[in-house]
Amino acid sequence: MAAAATGRRVVFLTKHFFVLGIAALLSLSALSTASAAPAKKSVKAAVAHKSASAPAARSGRPALARQGRETRRTAAQPSGRTTARDTRGARLTLARQESRRTSGLSARQTRLSLRGASTSQVVQARAPRLSFGQMAGLHAVDDPLDLKSSVALVLDQDTQEVLLSKNDHAVLPIASLTKLMTGLVVADARLPLDELVTITEEDIDTEKGSRSRLAVGTQLTRGELMHLALMSSENRAAHALGRTYPGGLQRFVGLMNARALMLGMKDTRYVEPTGLSSGNRSTAHDLATLVAAAAREPLLRQLSTSTGYEVAVGSRLVQYNNTNRLVHDPEWQIGLQKTGYISEAGQCLVMQARVAGRKLIMVFLDSSGKHSRLADAERVRRWVEVQRPANTVAGSPNAV
Repeated sequence: MAAAATGRRVVFLTKHFFVLGIAALLSLSALSTASAAPAKKSVKAAVAHKSASAPAARSGRPALARQGRETRRTAAQPSGRTTARDTRGARLTLARQESRRTSGLSARQTRLSLRGASTSQVVQARAPRLSFGQMAGLHAVDDPLDLKSSVALVLDQDTQEVLLSKNDHAVLPIASLTKLMTGLVVADARLPLDELVTITEEDIDTEKGSRSRLAVGTQLTRGELMHLALMSSENRAAHALGRTYPGGLQRFVGLMNARALMLGMKDTRYVEPTGLSSGNRSTAHDLATLVAAAAREPLLRQLSTSTGYEVAVGSRLVQYNNTNRLVHDPEWQIGLQKTGYISEAGQCLVMQARVAGRKLIMVFLDSSGKHSRLADAERVRRWVEVQRPANTVAGSPNAV
């Protein structure tokens, strides 16, 4: 009896726990179903939203692309504060890329914006600048010698006979031909040439950013500065000559203009003594007058035709050479010369030289190539020699 009762209790308990297990499983299944329903609704809503916004997304792709590029650009920036070196590097890279893209276009200005984590810079890239003569169409004028200079004048210094002229009354920037007047004003004043002059920060070129081997603090004599200005077209030397003139730079520039008026150079204007500014302007006729006046100064003839000169800059010796290679050519007898270049003026050259027994003044402005001004001078020399053979007795190279 006891064994039978025990067996019935075991069966009862087994059924009871089985029922409880089934109930627990059903409860868990119900909970899982209830929680999955909202998720399915969320997925359906997201799909519906995506379908509804597809046209807007397509129309906004350019904006998203731009945003992506900005994000990548920002991520490329180093963390923390952007340094000046980082900014300069990025600016140069963008400027080079834009310069290549715009090469050959008109001289319009292109602006590029660079925005970093902590800086905002604007980079400006320019297409190659045209000279004033090119913009005026002067290169379209033909001449018998097919010169590359848009302005030319060749005349006999003694008789004033004009052998060749081309756009000779056009008023154009004259670049470093300016330094001939700078030297003439200094020579007129008869200032002591052995007086020491110190190069200062005021002599640094802020107009074009040109380089110079005359460091701030360099001391040279006034005569040495004139030598470098006329022979090598040294800009800091020319500026220092004007700056240290009695009365200062403004008085010096005023004297340059006054001297031009005295010589009858009515279409000439100077604004500074180096030629870096395109505000220094003249004509071929006026420059021929200046060459004739400067050629009467033995010092200017000597310094401008010197082939080379060595000066002490600090603890080292620096060699300077003439910017006109024709002074080395034995076929030339050059009494005075000066070269010049800025982008607004093109390549320029003035010379007084003896050719075929005649003292000629040559002016070439706005030449289109680096060596074309010298090639133009060679064309003129050969042409004059053919027209009138040289006398049997050659004159002195520095004859006036």
